[in-house]
Amino acid sequence: MQTNKRPRLKFKGYFEPTPKRLRVLGDSIAAASLFVAGLNIEHPKLMLACGIAGAVGKFITNFFTDEKESD
Repeated sequence: MQTNKRPRLKFKGYFEPTPKRLRVLGDSIAAASLFVAGLNIEHPKLMLACGIAGAVGKFITNFFTDEKESD
């Protein structure tokens, strides 16, 4: 039996399990930002901005949880 679940953004959802596709998205954001920062060694401000953007993206995806759809 398949249950319909939708990802929901909740402030209390940080400590609840994160859906797999959003975990992968958060990890991809973090990895891509670190890759771009590593390519721009001669631009420290850009490196910092990329690092912060990756950390924020990963942090925000941790707030999503699965919630059952009500019909």
